[in-house]
Amino acid sequence: MPTHDLIGAIELTASAAILVGALAAIQPESVARLRVAALLGGWFALVVVAAALQLFDPHIGLGAPAMGFAVLAPVVALAYAARRSPAIQAAVLAAPAPLLIGIHVVRVLGVSFVLLYAENRLPAPFAPLAGWGDIFIGLTALPVAWMVSRQASGWRAVALAWNSLGVLDLVTAIGLGITSAEGSPIRLIFTEPSTALMSSLPWILIPAFLVPLLMAIQLAVFYRLASTRPHARDTGGLARA
Repeated sequence: MPTHDLIGAIELTASAAILVGALAAIQPESVARLRVAALLGGWFALVVVAAALQLFDPHIGLGAPAMGFAVLAPVVALAYAARRSPAIQAAVLAAPAPLLIGIHVVRVLGVSFVLLYAENRLPAPFAPLAGWGDIFIGLTALPVAWMVSRQASGWRAVALAWNSLGVLDLVTAIGLGITSAEGSPIRLIFTEPSTALMSSLPWILIPAFLVPLLMAIQLAVFYRLASTRPHARDTGGLARA
């Protein structure tokens, strides 16, 4: 395994652990914490096993369709569950918005995209846009979380703008990844290299685990912001850390 791939495996596993640990820790009961940790841990393990079996490989596996399913299905499932389950809605409303924003600091590791592009292992415009977009969101996550926790002047507008940019970054990365992928029925970008690297370990953890989970968290932030009155000083809810 190339050195950068080994470093990437460590970084991505650590990022996944941070997200899983944070989402489990904010649950109000120990049973709920264990349930969230088990569910997300099982999802992570499933992605690793599927990648080890080369199900995402564009040549000997299911390729782009499997990748698209791995990216979109969790987001749709989580959004549907949140819409239908009062318990999930209550859990989202109870989650501290600064924490939901601050954990996006893990996205500074988007620098890996930039480095892989420099090594000619990932194509443009996918890698540079996805990489620098993630770096920006990651670097600004903690300042925005601080503004929300303090309800500083203009915090709501800043949080909405930041969250919108975060979603746009993920959507752009997904779109460019799919349209650059070998075997994709909607491939529009035929530069070399392709995005085939993203179908193998450890990089598959980004589109098949981290991206859907981060997208779900950003949708939760929108829900939290929408549920709080614009001029409320809700120190027990939105700004609770």
